[in-house]
Amino acid sequence: MVFRADASLQIGSGHVMRCLTLAGALKAKGADCHFVCREHPGHLLELIRSKGFSSHSLGASASSRQQSQAGSRLEYDDWLGATQDQDSERCSEILALLEPDWLVIDHYALDAVWESSVRKNCSRLLVIDDLANRRHECDLLVDQNLGRTSTDYVGLINPSCDLLIGTQYALLRPEFANLRESSLVRRRTSQLRHILITMGGVDQVNATSAILESLKSCSISPDCYISVIMGLNAPFLPDVIEIAKRMPWPTEVFYNVTDMGERMAAADLVIGAAGSTSWERCCLGVPTIVVVLADNQRSGAYAMKKSGCVELIDHPDRIPDLLPSRVISLSVHSALRKMSEKASRFVDGLGVQRVANKMSFNNE
Repeated sequence: MVFRADASLQIGSGHVMRCLTLAGALKAKGADCHFVCREHPGHLLELIRSKGFSSHSLGASASSRQQSQAGSRLEYDDWLGATQDQDSERCSEILALLEPDWLVIDHYALDAVWESSVRKNCSRLLVIDDLANRRHECDLLVDQNLGRTSTDYVGLINPSCDLLIGTQYALLRPEFANLRESSLVRRRTSQLRHILITMGGVDQVNATSAILESLKSCSISPDCYISVIMGLNAPFLPDVIEIAKRMPWPTEVFYNVTDMGERMAAADLVIGAAGSTSWERCCLGVPTIVVVLADNQRSGAYAMKKSGCVELIDHPDRIPDLLPSRVISLSVHSALRKMSEKASRFVDGLGVQRVANKMSFNNE
């Protein structure tokens, strides 16, 4: 198996992290998994290697790269660090040596142009997508988002492509399924005593600082505890640490944690970024105030708000105005329990096994 995904300060870490989750499930079935990544600032090649997977670097982003050819430019073109032709040519060299049964692509800057060019070097091709905004040439497509349906991909996939659509295919690490029952039991009696803030590994817009400052004006129990989780490479980590020292409640900042599931399960309320971590919180039934940090998160966040499984802040600039009222609305046990019950219905934590089983079945 080969995975083509990138992480960077611009892209974030989510694409690589969910590919690592799927790779772990496939490895447990005996698969040999490799990652192909470009060395953007904030890449995760060391993390990939630390998980026991082979990695292949495409080099750093070209500082004076050419734009994609006219007519093939994508909305997230700048995320690639090369043209699709340049990227596929280099990847094809690696794939020709590895001859994988499956190539897994999780990248908003790649489409059917890239996929068609590398097909000859792999047996089957899986695309992980969230956007339904471009054509794909693949055998299997996974879109784990709430509100998405197969009709969203009409005209965007080849006729033989199988679709795995919806939150039942959310790619979560096994720890979340393992913690689900105990976390849901805890929600029956929880009060607002522990707030967890997690805006992703990068938090390029410094939403975490805005959240901490806004919480100062909230009427929260004096015995509340606040924990903050960030990535070690987050550019505003020093700012957040300084603000945490001046908070009215005990506030601790953690980075590069390896027990995110346990920390979520221990929280009464999460203030978190929209995106794939939303499904982790749903699996554990954790009440959440979601902040949309990027346009590609917006449709999923609105779908979650409509379902009643989150409170929503639709732009980081609105944190000071909206966060206090959102926290107050969830400061009572009945509101927390109601949101927990709704959220837990959407994700059971077994999505990665469903996808891995589908790939194994198609391999036979």
